Amino acid sequence: MNQVIEVMKQHRSIRKFEEKPVEENLIRTILEAAQHASTSNFVQAYSVINVVDTSKRAQIAELAGPQPWIEQCPLFLVFCADLKRHDKACGMCGMEMVKGYTEQFIIATVDAALVAQNTMLAAESLGLGGVYIGGIRNDPEKVCHLLDIPDLVYPVFGMCLGYPAEDPQLKPRLPLDIVLKVDRYTDATEQVQLSSYDQVCCDYYNQRECANRDDNWTQQMSRLMCREMRPHMRAFLESKGFPMK
Repeated sequence: MNQVIEVMKQHRSIRKFEEKPVEENLIRTILEAAQHASTSNFVQAYSVINVVDTSKRAQIAELAGPQPWIEQCPLFLVFCADLKRHDKACGMCGMEMVKGYTEQFIIATVDAALVAQNTMLAAESLGLGGVYIGGIRNDPEKVCHLLDIPDLVYPVFGMCLGYPAEDPQLKPRLPLDIVLKVDRYTDATEQVQLSSYDQVCCDYYNQRECANRDDNWTQQMSRLMCREMRPHMRAFLESKGFPMK
């Protein structure tokens, strides 16, 4: 164990924050550290929008849930997969970018996710906490309109950050033996392992200090995976220049 691993293993979603701003120099420090995330072929296919306008925050909070912590947090960032500057770079070199390939979409989305995770880790190392907001994809067209997000760019998720005003319990992750495979994909004992994990999760939900309930992991996943999940996303991505050939 070292300090980095200890910080990583203490990650919790924080939705209540102290009424204390995150200083501008701290924001820049966090994001400059985040930029050192790995990036495919050095493309750095992401942009980060710091949403300060309270009216825009309020509208995004409603679109995303509602999720009032988007309005309440000191710092709200939107992470975008961004290929627009690469189109511009091609033009600067007298060339035309070939657009619309699935691999380009994957690269940009992965790059945005990597820089966001680095952002969260850097923030937590400095005593901040936060939560990811995938709910901005509930109506990504309206989010794009609010934030003037152009074609070849799309909002992947948001992130609330600030100084924590709560100390939630750690949520138990899947056992490593379920997710770690050696040489090949195996799942022969996974159902037994998932049953054991269900009990761990059930105990967690029954015992946690706030919003306790009778639930487990497979029940949660069944509710999630047995319904349509944002069916509008494909048409939206195509409209933004990500047709994925």
